Amino acid sequence: MIEEILPDLFRIKIPLPKNPLKYLNSYVIKGSERNMIIDTGLNRKECLEAMLDGLRELKVDLKKTDLFITHLHADHFGLVSKLVTNGSKTYFNRPDTEIIEAWGGWEPMIEYAGLMGFPRNELRNALESHPGYRFRSDWVPELSILGDDDTVEVGGYLFKCVETPGHTRGHTCLYEASEKIFVAGDHILNDITPNIQCWSDHENPLKDYLASLDKVYGLDVDLVLPGHRRLFRNYRERIGELKRHHSQRVEEVLKILKRGPKNGFQVASEMTWDISYDSWDQFPLAQKWFATGEAISHLRYLEEKGSVSRVTEGEEVRFLSTK
Repeated sequence: MIEEILPDLFRIKIPLPKNPLKYLNSYVIKGSERNMIIDTGLNRKECLEAMLDGLRELKVDLKKTDLFITHLHADHFGLVSKLVTNGSKTYFNRPDTEIIEAWGGWEPMIEYAGLMGFPRNELRNALESHPGYRFRSDWVPELSILGDDDTVEVGGYLFKCVETPGHTRGHTCLYEASEKIFVAGDHILNDITPNIQCWSDHENPLKDYLASLDKVYGLDVDLVLPGHRRLFRNYRERIGELKRHHSQRVEEVLKILKRGPKNGFQVASEMTWDISYDSWDQFPLAQKWFATGEAISHLRYLEEKGSVSRVTEGEEVRFLSTK
């Protein structure tokens, strides 16, 4: 499905089969000399077919097309290897690039998940069901690094990069001041809340995410172009809703811990989730993984604030309330 949002600015809905996100919004800007695709979809047949069909309908020549990827996750980055040509630039951010450059495999994340209580006998299955593992890019092209306030001009639009760490370390949005449009990636979504996961004791992604919401609050935005679901206009209202959501989640986690020490997996199992299953046991393994990562991000946030502490028992960490 193709939708013209503004002159020469289009949305292609890229299906994400068997994924609660339903589809990715890939934005295509047509220019007189160069075009640009913002985010691509998973590296799988259904996504590639939808993308190529859309580009054909728009008469977009990939040899004259650059790519801008908001962040590292496979539903945004995965198809890059199928779309890039010898003449393409692939714009990306430095922090997520450093993850690629330092990539040593999935083992540290698997080990950390086990430490946080994810059942060790399910870790390999969790990895193999993870879309980031199954549908990642075949290879990574040379990346053109952009940072805060750098600009990209295409099709009569002048986009300014806004670094918004939280959903990933280097997540970057695009702001077009004259048209008052904000290409949000997964930083601000309307129908769902962005998944803020943590898989390291050296990070505090929820703290980063909340700071990033504050950072962009003052922008004059009339229309938000998110990475998933529908476009929306209630920009500042939605930022307020997302901040309240995480405030409520923090209180929920504290309430859970007041019933006794728990590991990250146990905390996730007792949190409320907007998902159509009657019990935690029914959650698909990949959804348990995402939920556990989100629970850990709230635990790390509370830990740095001094509201919870941890104890290590053998090969497992448990958290307890200090209030």
